[in-house]
This record gives sequence, structure tokens and C-alpha cells, in this order.
Amino acid sequence: MELFRNANIDWLGKKWYFLSFSLVFSVAGVFSMIFWHGIPRGVDFKGGTEITVPFDAPPNVDHIRQALEKAGVKDFTTQQISSPTGQKGNNEVVISLPQSTATDQQHDAGRTAIENALSSNYHDSGYGQPSVEIVGPTAGTQLQHQAELATLYSLIGMLVYLWFRFELIYGVAAVVAVFHDTLITVGAFSLTNQEITLTVIAAILTLIGYSMNDTIVVFDRIRENLAISRRESLTDVVNRSINQTLSRTVISSGLTFLTVMSLYLFGGAVLHGFSFALVVGILIGTYSSIAVAAPMLVAYQDWRKSRGKVATLPAKRARA
Repeated sequence: MELFRNANIDWLGKKWYFLSFSLVFSVAGVFSMIFWHGIPRGVDFKGGTEITVPFDAPPNVDHIRQALEKAGVKDFTTQQISSPTGQKGNNEVVISLPQSTATDQQHDAGRTAIENALSSNYHDSGYGQPSVEIVGPTAGTQLQHQAELATLYSLIGMLVYLWFRFELIYGVAAVVAVFHDTLITVGAFSLTNQEITLTVIAAILTLIGYSMNDTIVVFDRIRENLAISRRESLTDVVNRSINQTLSRTVISSGLTFLTVMSLYLFGGAVLHGFSFALVVGILIGTYSSIAVAAPMLVAYQDWRKSRGKVATLPAKRARA
């Protein structure tokens, strides 16, 4: 199936528009992480106690805060999560107590105070059984360190693979594009003040692989076209290669996007962060394969020519 027959779009001619788009969203995310919301880590990473309370109807969060303050609960945060479908039982409030060096007895006291405040104000008729998650500060730090290492090792592994299959610049361009995707996705969480949990890290690792796959498809077509069009300029070869893979990119990314959008809209609170990361990541990952990786490759080759050096071509395709 081919959606775009004989597409002839000058992608590299629009590189400055793409650069401006990337800069706006990257800088906005970085500013949010530094000056506004920071990186909103979930209880998985920062530690603490998280109590999820399901309500039969959309709750009044201000009323819940007042009830908790009256019960003597301190330093808590609340977040309402409502189902887009509006179905009964899908309205939840997450009450978080901060990380501390408290003993198990103190954790239990905080949880009990919250449960007593809810029962005295709602009389057990307007909400369901709360679920409690407790993560200690040491475990949270270890989980954060392991998540960072998992992301770093995946990027290094992809760089080495592309260096072996193509050339070093191809690997660098692909890794820069993936880093760009990750930065904008994490920035989106910071801008919307949504917590990053272990499931979100899993989604980020998924989109890293997905974005890298899109980039490799474009690079592989560039390599094939370079083998038969040695006299054609690299800019024309790259533009033609992107146009030739455009149908495949739109179909595969479009179908995946519809799936993760369905998860985001109807998957409920448990999958909300995971699906949000994939929705943002699929869009940005598809975009970066065309608008970040390919222009960076051409810019590097043009720089080599300006210094009187021969442009580096990708390695010949390995035979099966």
C-alpha cells in the first residue's frame, strides 16, 4: 500500500523551520525542568507513600484537602485522575506523602490518618477501597539510578550498532535524534506537571527503539540510493530517500499512534502516564527521523567538503 506516489517534497529546504520547532519545544521543556516544575518524579523514584482512592463520582479535591488538613495530615499533595469515559468508579484521587526517614509505624500513622479523614467525611459510601504504595528513599534512589543507566546503555548500544552497520556520523545523528525525542517527551511531562514513574521509563525506552527503527529505515534507503547515484548531490539523495519511505513511515507510525491514543483516552489511570509518553514520543520520533537525523547527516558531510575532505559514505550493505 502506497499513500504518496512520486512524492517530491524538499524536506531539507525546510530544515530551518524544523530547527525552530525543535528549539521551541526543547527550550520550553528545559526551562520547565530548571525553573518551573522540575522533573516531576513519581513515588517510584522519590520514595514516599502514595494512596489512590477511587470515588463513585468526580470528587471535590478542595474538600478532600480540607478534610486531610483538619485530620492533621501534613506535607501531602493531591492529584485528581478522571476517566475520559466518565464511567462510575473511574474517578480517582492520588494522595502522596513525601519521602522521609520515617519508621514503618510513622508511615502507617500517616496512612491511617488519611483513611480516617476520608471515612469521617464520606462515611464509606462515596469511595472504594484505597490502594497504598510505599517506597523507601533508598529503593527510590536505586530505581532512579537504574532507569538512568538503562536509558544510557540503550543509546550507547544503538550508537555502536549504527557505527558498525553504516558510519560513525550515522550513529551520532540517530542518537542525537533519539536524545531530542527523549528531551521533548520528558519536557512534556514537566510542562504538564505529570509524574514520571517506572512505567513511563518503560514507555521512553520503547519510543527510543521505535524512533531508532524509523531512522534506520531512512538511512538504509539513503545508502541504497547512494550506491546507484554517486554523481547526485547528497541533499537530493536524502530528499528522495525520505520521500520514498514516506508512505511506510506514515502508515506504520499512524497505526501505532491510533493504538496509543486509544490507550491514552480509554486505558484508565494506570496507563495514563505510559500512554501519554508514547503519544508524544511517537509523534516526535517520527518527526525527528525526517527533520533531525537526516539534516544533521547532510550538514556534517557539507562541513567535511568545506574543509577539503572527502564525504564519508555508509558501509556497503551486508549480505544475508
